[in-house]
Amino acid sequence: MPGSVTIGHIEAAAMVDHTDADRLAVLLDELGHLLAVQGPNRLTDQQVTALCAGAGMPRRRADLAHWCRGMAAQLHERH
Repeated sequence: MPGSVTIGHIEAAAMVDHTDADRLAVLLDELGHLLAVQGPNRLTDQQVTALCAGAGMPRRRADLAHWCRGMAAQLHERH
């Protein structure tokens, strides 16, 4: 479907429309920034621990920031 993005693995896929893909990419890019930046806007270690509690999520701050920005880049280029 033109203007949509399919996100998935072998077992399941989720489709989002162009607008939602843009919003998700911006959100992931900003999250990556808040993970990596130094200063008062940086996510705390406690927040990072909560974000990394999900299955398959990177466990370290730098890995999570890299993953977020990589996913954002993929979303930007696929729609």
